[in-house]
Amino acid sequence: MVDSLTSSYFSAANRLYSKKARRRIVAYVESYDDVAFWRTLLEEFENEERYFQVMLPSATSLAKGKKMVLMNTLNTEELGKSLIACVDSDYDFLLQGATDISRKINRNKYIFQTYAYAIENYHCFAESLREVCVQATLNDRFVIDFEFYLRRYSTIVYPLFLWNVWFYRKRDTFTFPMYDLHLCTALKEFDVKRPERGLRRLQNRVDEKLAELRRKFPGREDKVRNLGERLKKLGLSPETTYLYMQGHHVMDNVVMKLLTPVCTLLRREREREIKRLAEHSEQFRNELTCYQNSQISVEVMLRKNVAYKRLYHYKWLRRDIRNYLSTEWNEE
Repeated sequence: MVDSLTSSYFSAANRLYSKKARRRIVAYVESYDDVAFWRTLLEEFENEERYFQVMLPSATSLAKGKKMVLMNTLNTEELGKSLIACVDSDYDFLLQGATDISRKINRNKYIFQTYAYAIENYHCFAESLREVCVQATLNDRFVIDFEFYLRRYSTIVYPLFLWNVWFYRKRDTFTFPMYDLHLCTALKEFDVKRPERGLRRLQNRVDEKLAELRRKFPGREDKVRNLGERLKKLGLSPETTYLYMQGHHVMDNVVMKLLTPVCTLLRREREREIKRLAEHSEQFRNELTCYQNSQISVEVMLRKNVAYKRLYHYKWLRRDIRNYLSTEWNEE
């Protein structure tokens, strides 16, 4: 009886520490914020033979970022068998080898990229934004069609975005820098009752900048338009532009500008409902406190949003990881 119990104990203990018996694949990522995203993806491919450890690129310093990831992976023999790099695409996917870094990222089968500009773009996936609001406010009332709004936003900024990418493909980051693109494409106002007003003013700013670029660079518009045709195969279209723009810009200056007033409206509605239904002041205070304590910041909820798994970029990433594992294991 004692021997049986001892055997069961050690068997259970071995299962607890089973990672030691599996092959470890280190995945270098750019920053703390990236760890959760890549772990969500990579854990789908863990099994009894392998597991992933997602970590920052340096064990000896606090250095982070894309350059550090690439520097610590490209020049090591471990890359591939037990080490991979997982990075934001930035513009490198769209540049398709126009720069040295873009060539390295797009041609190395052990470097995995987001395809969208960054992880923040995944969190801002339009189809998931209503759920973000529901989770943040605990109010499921429909207020605005986020998918339609972000399609309209993307369609408006698309031609200006192409100009920006066109210059960057020419290695010109000064004539029309990303900073200027952001000034023109930030959603500077959003009225829940009149959502089209902000888009009209956005359209005016974009049109002014487009006219300026056409004056300064006559004859370039056809080349920019042709670039857009070539980039369609990479998933970029007028309706999907927000997925390829700088992630922090989209999150802070577009999506949060939508979510904050919508969530404020939904919370006030819920609070008025509590006040209306409360039978006395004490019940009102208790119920209101309970509701307020149950809320989560919409910004926190957006960063925790994982409904992006329906996004085609995520499906591309799954395919890449599956191909990598299939190739590596077949070679052994």
